[in-house]
Amino acid sequence: MPKDSGFVTGAITNEEGLFALSGVKSGSYLLRVTSIGYQPRVLPVLVGKLSEYLNLGTIDLSEEVAQLGEVTVTARQEAIAPALDKKTFTLADNISQSGGSVLEAMKNLPGVTVGEGGKVQLRGNDRVMVLLDGKQTALTGFGSQSGLENIPASAIDKIEIINNPSAKYDANGNAGIINIIYKKEKKEGFNGKVGMATALGALWIKRENYPTIRPQYQGTPKINPSLSLNYRKNKVNLFFQGDNLYTQTLNKNEFADRFYDSGEVIRQQTKRNRNTNIITGKTGVDWTPDANNTISVSGLFSSEKIIDRGDEPFFNGDLTKRLRLWQFLEDELKTTVTASANWQHKFKQPGRLFNVGFNYTFHREDEKYFFTNILPDYTGNDSFKLLSDEHVGDLTVDYVQPLRYGRVEGGLKFRRRYIPTNMQFFPGLNSPLDVNAGGWANYSEVIPAVYGNYIFENQHFEVEAGVRVEYVDLRYEVNPNHNTYKSDGYTYSQPFPNVRVSYKLNDGNRLSFFYNRRVDRPNEVDIRIFPKYDDAEIIKVGNPGLQPQFTSSFELGYKTNWNDGSLYSAAYHKTIDATITRIGTIVPGSTLIYNVFQNAGRSYNTGFEVVLSQKAGTWGSFNLNLNGYRNTIDAFTVVNQYPVPSTFSAERQQLISGNVKLNGNFRLPGQLDAQITAIYLAPDLVPQGRIDSRFAIDAGLKKAIQKGKGEWFLNATDIANTLRIRREVQGAGFSYVSTDYYETQVFRVGYGYKF
Repeated sequence: MPKDSGFVTGAITNEEGLFALSGVKSGSYLLRVTSIGYQPRVLPVLVGKLSEYLNLGTIDLSEEVAQLGEVTVTARQEAIAPALDKKTFTLADNISQSGGSVLEAMKNLPGVTVGEGGKVQLRGNDRVMVLLDGKQTALTGFGSQSGLENIPASAIDKIEIINNPSAKYDANGNAGIINIIYKKEKKEGFNGKVGMATALGALWIKRENYPTIRPQYQGTPKINPSLSLNYRKNKVNLFFQGDNLYTQTLNKNEFADRFYDSGEVIRQQTKRNRNTNIITGKTGVDWTPDANNTISVSGLFSSEKIIDRGDEPFFNGDLTKRLRLWQFLEDELKTTVTASANWQHKFKQPGRLFNVGFNYTFHREDEKYFFTNILPDYTGNDSFKLLSDEHVGDLTVDYVQPLRYGRVEGGLKFRRRYIPTNMQFFPGLNSPLDVNAGGWANYSEVIPAVYGNYIFENQHFEVEAGVRVEYVDLRYEVNPNHNTYKSDGYTYSQPFPNVRVSYKLNDGNRLSFFYNRRVDRPNEVDIRIFPKYDDAEIIKVGNPGLQPQFTSSFELGYKTNWNDGSLYSAAYHKTIDATITRIGTIVPGSTLIYNVFQNAGRSYNTGFEVVLSQKAGTWGSFNLNLNGYRNTIDAFTVVNQYPVPSTFSAERQQLISGNVKLNGNFRLPGQLDAQITAIYLAPDLVPQGRIDSRFAIDAGLKKAIQKGKGEWFLNATDIANTLRIRREVQGAGFSYVSTDYYETQVFRVGYGYKF
């Protein structure tokens, strides 16, 4: 029993014998309960870090039959601290990426890297579920990720990273969860913030174009005005967040050399100049009619306009003859509307909660492609139009019951998702488009799920154990006239358990073990039957026969703290069944490569991670993140059905990879804050080859002015202009080497003012 060293806090019961103690830090305490006519009683109480509320249950006082009802002790978690392997990062501290997108802001976060195609990775794995305010939306993808480069970081308050999610979260995303939380002011009255950021990118050309094509973008402008407003009075809180993000970008500038067993060599460049304008507005109201009930209603609107102008020249091996020039114009409009309603009921017992929520998302992709196919003998003009509407409705019910040493939580969720898609081809002279691969396709998904979770904490142990049970019914109906694919789908009923056990050696040292099972379901674009022609000779196609991949994860972690720093180290292992990846094949008599999604069998990811944080007095702090892992893909054989059956077999592949990230934050004279970030990614494994190493340095400055109400910043990404992606691929009858010199160097300046 702890020693009685002094008074901390106290309270008086209400007429029902209930009281709460708030603002109690974690630690071991003695609770002394007294009442006139009864003997005092002293109880040991452990206030931990896992639960915001503790229920001590009914406390009896002796001498006479009497009962106090329930007594509750309340303690709040630290604002930024790991809890159930969740780490929270405030974007206000992210100086070297201020004024950019959420994707760029994530580059500096420990444990996060950005891989090929702008995919966010946790521990080298891009199967990440991305949430907005705890919900899945079409802006960031359902079960996958998308659009992060087009969400302004100025609208975001903080980002949560969860490597080992509990059963209360959806089961998809084997790498973990990233939760992006929008800003919402908590101060009374009317207040807000207005900001403006501008930037220039691609100041230097990394590699000159092949001859006879249009210039690549250089000196690309970017501008991001933003406005946030909040009004909180009595029982009502109104909020609004609006942004306009306009960018010009050299989105792709890839040079590829293709080699065929016949001896033919083709050299090509894919250059894509992109103009993007995205307008985003989020508004809503929180209404608290009484102390026990809160009703929240919010809506989000996003309109993203993309114009791509691309050139693809194809040359012979010694670049003496241009074989073909493929030029394209993509005109795409993405519209997203979300509506959310939530009711939260707080019982008399603090921490006992009941939540009901409904979230609806509509997302439209309206894409128009126009192609000019220039050959020595003729010029053809082709086009196609794709229209896809996504409707998603989520109904959730959650309940939390605090206990003396933790809590129990449970709930259910029902999702209905429907995506009708239509592709129309408009062929020109001698069209290379596969006009028989068009038509319509309807994607439908029904997922009911139920979960239960138990959290326990005492002086030395923390335990979390739960299970989520999902039933999935996915149907993909295909135009019966399609030349390759037929209607397909799948159903399953599966449990997804999670366990976390921690042993607290003392206040500064903790050992944790994690286990969870998760799933990655193919997204609609992964099974989409229509070929995509933004690359005319390396063509991407979906696969409606694609099945989910299931992952079992194990992790052993150790965390130690000292006065000015901390160290977290972890060893982990993942086993993935029915690994989802793209496989490239060719067909007899053609040099076209078809990249089709396939289930490539079993793969493994085994590694370690180290996160070291250290303060260096009042002038600075450092954060070092090391991640090393071994990727293994077992031997497999698949058959690409499109455009005709083609078999590909691979031997067992294995490669050791990893990444290093160093963040330094400094306090300079003149009240200047500075940050520098260095990132190195080692070569990594892909099913048919490997990706080479990458390296970049970012830096930034920030200064508060106008008595803390104003702030300006200056930063730069990839200062040395060194970041590029080199890829080697080996297929049946062909191989190729490609290097993408896309835009990575951007210089930004911005200003914000709070009122």
